[in-house]
Amino acid sequence: MKDVVLSTDRLILRQMGREDVPLLQQIFADPVAMKYYPSTKDHQETLEWIEWTLRNYEECGVGLWIVENRINGEFLGQCGIVPQIVEGVREMEIGYLFARRVWGNGYATEAASACKHYGFEQMKLRKIVSLPDASNQPSARVAERIGMTLEKQIVKWNKDVLVYSVYADTEEVVER
Repeated sequence: MKDVVLSTDRLILRQMGREDVPLLQQIFADPVAMKYYPSTKDHQETLEWIEWTLRNYEECGVGLWIVENRINGEFLGQCGIVPQIVEGVREMEIGYLFARRVWGNGYATEAASACKHYGFEQMKLRKIVSLPDASNQPSARVAERIGMTLEKQIVKWNKDVLVYSVYADTEEVVER
């Protein structure tokens, strides 16, 4: 089993590996789950995504992690902290993407909240952002639920993106 990075009451967040292509394909091959991405991803594109994640682990010490059910090990999605350039500034983003079959169970909020605490407590970040598509209201609600505030709307990845942020010095414990 890959290294566990974080755990919550219901979830395990572990490092991603090349053998996780079939798991990630549960999301990446689903056009509904990928609605706010340019397109679905095939096997090769999923492998490239994993390679990008592995480079983030190497260069930043963090990246997207596989999220599994703590009790039965079921694959649920991915969530983690990744570097992004926002209007010329390098920011650390909490990103999340879950299998459609588990939407509505609070897993994204629980995982994102754990990542936020990790970013502030372990990485000593001063600011963390989330960058949902401007039309992706469920993703925006996750950012709000973990205590982020809408800062602005920008164009990134050739689309309108919301910039949510939270700062370490204004951090409050958000109840689930």
